[in-house]
Amino acid sequence: MSISGVFGKTNLSKLDLAIEFPQEVYAGSRVPVKITMQNRRRFLPAFLIGLSAGRISALLPFTPSKGTSSVYTSVTFHERGLHTIENPGVHSVFPFNFFTRFKRLHRTYTITVLPRLKACDLASLYRKERRSRGEKTSDTIGYDSDIVSIREYVRGDPIKYIHWKATAKTGKLKTKEHSSLSYQPVIIEFDRVLIRDIEERISCVAYTIVQLLRNSVPVGLRIDGRLYPPDVTGVHKLNMLRELAVYEKHG
Repeated sequence: MSISGVFGKTNLSKLDLAIEFPQEVYAGSRVPVKITMQNRRRFLPAFLIGLSAGRISALLPFTPSKGTSSVYTSVTFHERGLHTIENPGVHSVFPFNFFTRFKRLHRTYTITVLPRLKACDLASLYRKERRSRGEKTSDTIGYDSDIVSIREYVRGDPIKYIHWKATAKTGKLKTKEHSSLSYQPVIIEFDRVLIRDIEERISCVAYTIVQLLRNSVPVGLRIDGRLYPPDVTGVHKLNMLRELAVYEKHG
């Protein structure tokens, strides 16, 4: 029992933990989580380290001395908003499975869970409005509209845009260059979306933002007196979805 106590206590000492979540975590969707354990001990490996952190649990069988080990698991957050994981626990039955020893690691992880995406007709309404306003052809190069020129193939060009006739004539891969479409920007007025249930409205607006951005339509959002001007960047998308994620229920 003395040997078990000494080795069991040492096995949980000088361990650091990192929990990594994807950039986009949506409510109701199972997401992968990466857990990395760092063993700061100079000589002794860590054996059979279990992790318990809220809904997350995992087992790291072996972590070498002065080394790291990683394992993947998954978790589902059922509600949007800020979720905090505080002081995750590690435990182990090493060395003889007589006792399970526990230890708390003083770490705090805060995850912004984005709204559940619910398919709705809002995206199609904005697409119809965009078409009614018209789409303009810009001078920038893209893959959407009319052919502007034919050039040498560059690694990464979509295969479907290879100009096979020109390739056959020259013996070198050629790519069709198209003019890109410049879409009319869209601003979603959250308070004007005619859906009474707040959670359903949030899910519908989030879905619309994601769908329009997938089609390269600049999207903005006006909510709670704040305006996010139309843009198409990933950072802009996350800013709008995070705003929806923490939106308070009213009434």
